[in-house]
Amino acid sequence: MDVSDEGEELDPEWAEAENNVCGTLHGCRDASPVAERFVRAGWRSRSSSWNGYEVGTRWCEVELDPVDGRGILLNGVIDPGRLDDLAGLLHRFGLTYSLELYDGDGSLVREARA
Repeated sequence: MDVSDEGEELDPEWAEAENNVCGTLHGCRDASPVAERFVRAGWRSRSSSWNGYEVGTRWCEVELDPVDGRGILLNGVIDPGRLDDLAGLLHRFGLTYSLELYDGDGSLVREARA
């Protein structure tokens, strides 16, 4: 099951925010099993394109879009104080990743990699 309406809606504070997180999940060819891992962790998920998914919870909502079999692009909005939580979740999923967090002016604030 890679689509689920269960899980918390994005906090209104972040619903109107500009995208501030982007990254790549390395070595993943298909977004479906990644979306399924988020669903099992209590996030909601919906199909957003032929091969992409939107996954979210109260503090984060991101698009997962595969890129020519080389990885999955991740972009969306996150509570800036929760980047480590997202990184920890990806680590528990057994994924290698690179994440970038930006401020409201579009300046790079922080990176996380594994």
